[in-house]
Order: sequence, then structure tokens, then C-alpha cells
Amino acid sequence: MTSFLRLATLATVLAMGGVAQAQSPAPAAPPPSAEAAQPLVDLYSAEDAQATLDARLVALKTVIRLTPEQEKLWPPVEEAIRQAAKSAAGRAADRAEAEPAQDFLDVLERLAGAEAARAADLNAVIAALKPLVATLSVEQKRRIPAFLDMTDHAGRPQPTLELWIFEAEQE
Repeated sequence: MTSFLRLATLATVLAMGGVAQAQSPAPAAPPPSAEAAQPLVDLYSAEDAQATLDARLVALKTVIRLTPEQEKLWPPVEEAIRQAAKSAAGRAADRAEAEPAQDFLDVLERLAGAEAARAADLNAVIAALKPLVATLSVEQKRRIPAFLDMTDHAGRPQPTLELWIFEAEQE
């Protein structure tokens, strides 16, 4: 019986080997086309970032529910936010093209420069917001931090990088 099992196993292996040899080799894959080289999910483009910023600004105005008088104070706010987002995108592009840091001091200097630039942009947004915020009701003011996703981390200040205005710099 054992020799019969061995013989049956050997016959099966030989038969499978013959079937495998009888099959033609798989045709070579055609070279990838430009379309096939595209990732399955496209990367976030500058146009995508612009569309998202446009939508967020419209949504912010909607959340605040500006009165006609307050609406007159909106254009400088929108311009300051757009400029801050543009600057953040520029810094991100510069960082992507920069030479690698040579040591931790390079990293710290770059971090300090980016924080100073974000602070300047944020101060410009604040300056543009002050006249508008002075006219807002308590209810309108209450809606802004939640919409901007400003969270209170046990009393610590909100890191600027977490504000969607600076999202282009997030990694």
C-alpha cells in the first residue's frame, strides 16, 4: 500500500510538471503608458488647495452669518487669510527643494524661520480680523474657534501649524 501511495504521488508530480511545461509562458507586460504611470489617487495639487481654501472661506462666512454691515469688513480678512495660505505653500515648496539639513542647528534655524514667518502671517490675519470681530455678536464670536478647529490643550496655546490656514506646511 505504501509503495502504491508513493507511486501515485510520483505520478501526480510528474503529471503536474508536464502540465506546467505545456503551458505557454505569460506574455511580457506592455510598457507602462503615461496614463498607467499615474497613481491610483492623485496627489493634492495647488488647484485642490485653492478650491479647498475657497470652500473654507465661504464656509467661514456662512458659519459667522455676517450682517450686511459686517460683510463690508470681510474683504481684508479674506485677503489676509489667502496671503497667509499662499505664504505657507511657498514655504513648503522652498522646504521641499532645500538641501538637506547638515545638523540639528540647521533644523532649529529652519524651524525658527518658519515659526517667525507664520507669526507674521498670523499677525496680519489678526490685524485684518480686529475691525470685523469688534462688530460680531457673542454668538458669532463663539462659532469661529470651533470652525477653525482651535482646540484648548489644557490651557496651552494653539500651535500655528495646526490652523488650516497653514495646512500646506503640514507634513
